[in-house]
Amino acid sequence: MRKRLLLILAVLLSFSLIAAACGDDDETDAGADDAGADDAGADDAEDDAEDDAGADDAEDDAEDDAAAEDDMAEDEEEGDMAEEPVASVGLVFDIGGEGDLSFNDSAAAGLARAEAELNVSVSKVSPNDDGSNRAELLQLQADSSDIVIAVGFLFEGDAAAVGGANPDTAFGVIDSGMIDFSQDPPGPYADNIAGLVFAEEQGSYLVGAAAALKSETGHIGFIGGVCCFGLIEKFEAGFIAGAKAVNPDIKITSNYITEFPNFDGFNDPASGRETALAMFEGGADIVYHAAGGTGLGLFQAAKEHSEASGSKVWGIGVDSDQYNTVDAELQEYVLTSMLKRVDNAVFEIIKAHLDGSFGPGEQRYDLSVDGVGYSTTGGFVDDIADQLEEFKAGIISGSIVVPTDPAEA
Repeated sequence: MRKRLLLILAVLLSFSLIAAACGDDDETDAGADDAGADDAGADDAEDDAEDDAGADDAEDDAEDDAAAEDDMAEDEEEGDMAEEPVASVGLVFDIGGEGDLSFNDSAAAGLARAEAELNVSVSKVSPNDDGSNRAELLQLQADSSDIVIAVGFLFEGDAAAVGGANPDTAFGVIDSGMIDFSQDPPGPYADNIAGLVFAEEQGSYLVGAAAALKSETGHIGFIGGVCCFGLIEKFEAGFIAGAKAVNPDIKITSNYITEFPNFDGFNDPASGRETALAMFEGGADIVYHAAGGTGLGLFQAAKEHSEASGSKVWGIGVDSDQYNTVDAELQEYVLTSMLKRVDNAVFEIIKAHLDGSFGPGEQRYDLSVDGVGYSTTGGFVDDIADQLEEFKAGIISGSIVVPTDPAEA
């Protein structure tokens, strides 16, 4: 009985051990499943963490970009502040104003260069047709400018008065030495007033030589805008002297559009055309003008006569390189131009004011400082350039003295 009981107990114990083992296996499988789930959750959490980190990085990048843009904006503001103009310049044109393709436009070019290269602000105005408001315009510019440029000798009296009343403003006057001859001895009107004058006769000598060298008829012409006040005669004298240096027997016809004090002769293209046509029809094949806006009529006449007659005739420009200022259809009739470097003078007087080298009284611009010269655009005088350069060297050295009075040419 006892043995039987022990056997039953042994069997029951075995079943208990087997059941426990099975339970352990199930728990192990469940644990494995739980572990797998835990691993998957960990992976998901890691991915989430990486996504969060990426978002943080993107946010940081956006913040960095915003900061960079702010820095750039600050730099631009500082750059803008650094580009504040160092001075203000006011310019008053001569009668005819900007757009004359000559004298005034050359002054405008010098002003534009100063604005671009010297970091100055600029203002420009033109007088009325009779120039009666010159003094008013000079004072208007003086009220808001550090230096005022007056384009033309007719400003002399007004510039002397306005300049004297505004000693803290510098003045530069084109074509007047701004010398007060009522003083003994003569001297500058004031310490703040400079006169910018040119050796027009020297540049005109060179284009006179060019005309004589290129003429096929032995007959050339000169058109002056306004006679009898001493300035345009310098152009005529140089032109005659240069032509005669090449051909002492050359024929030269001279005409002026108006006489002083009528200055309409500087802005009358129709009269320029009529005068030039008469010269061409009279046998001249090259005509030089010193007549401002009137000169446009010369080039129109050269084209008209050349096309009508079949014989090529030429015009010679003045002040600016007029090959570059006339319409394209007229360019082939511009032999050369006498360059009166008003642009250089305007730029240099502004620069002198800025660097402290501004001086009162006459400032002279001649061949030696590129104050006058001749143009080569178009290539029409390339074949005689060596001869023209020899004349230029002679003038600079002093071996050639160019007259300023036509009666002495």
